[in-house]
Amino acid sequence: MADLATTPPSAYYAVIFSSVRTGGDDGYSEAAKHMLALASKQPGLLGFETARHEIDPWKENTTHRQTQKRAKDWYKSFRVRVCRVEREYGF
Repeated sequence: MADLATTPPSAYYAVIFSSVRTGGDDGYSEAAKHMLALASKQPGLLGFETARHEIDPWKENTTHRQTQKRAKDWYKSFRVRVCRVEREYGF
């Protein structure tokens, strides 16, 4: 299991991608690995924590946008939520 993302001390934004997968892989695993590698290079990315992830420049990434067109092949449904995190605590 990966470490939790290191977050800034002040308010920041989190993007939550929730989905229900369709049956079968249909190229999903390979595309997901590629998208994770690309997303990791996006400015401002704090990290990934699974159950699965997105940020503004990421939305404009050409390869990501092309891959999004296959969403109906891989997901029965999905939602993207953008949230301002006002407070965080834990150990």
